Amino acid sequence: MARYRGPLSKIARKFGEPIFGPDKALERKNYPPGQHGFARKRGKKSEYAVQLAEKQKAKYTYGILERQFENLFQKANRLKGITGETLLQLCETRLDNVVYRLGIAPTRRAARQLVSHRHIEVNGEIVNIPSYQLKPGDVISVRQKSRSMDAINLTKGTQMDWLEWNSATASGRLLNVPQREQIPENIKEQLIVELYSK
Repeated sequence: MARYRGPLSKIARKFGEPIFGPDKALERKNYPPGQHGFARKRGKKSEYAVQLAEKQKAKYTYGILERQFENLFQKANRLKGITGETLLQLCETRLDNVVYRLGIAPTRRAARQLVSHRHIEVNGEIVNIPSYQLKPGDVISVRQKSRSMDAINLTKGTQMDWLEWNSATASGRLLNVPQREQIPENIKEQLIVELYSK
């Protein structure tokens, strides 16, 4: 099975960042996982190792598998603009990520599940594809039947200025594609571009 189903804290500790949200395990043990966590200081990392780690961090952050991530990069490469920024914009405008950013779900994994279990509508139509690419102006809403579920948060709203949330109608709107400075993720996209350009 390709999807990682192990402990998320282990991945966060590997990168030394809370990439899945606040993590007490990361606060207690701020060193890499494994038997040799403290002692694993094998000198300087190679350029390739740094680039690969950055790509892996981006993949784990957005919950995208290798083939899908590579396809996103190829698409970003074909589009106009800076490839690295375009790649992050494509990741941010995925349906599961926007559901998470709107505050409907507490994590990206929870958002992915809500989408695949048919609780989310786009422009009034049920969409159950987490990787569905949204366009500016699209309206994302929680299905009428699903609004009473405990797992769905309709009151929190979003802190992103490229999204708009209306708790009265349990719907949000993608106002525009986010610029790089509007994306809070700590990802050095230039390293990913360099890795794929080899």
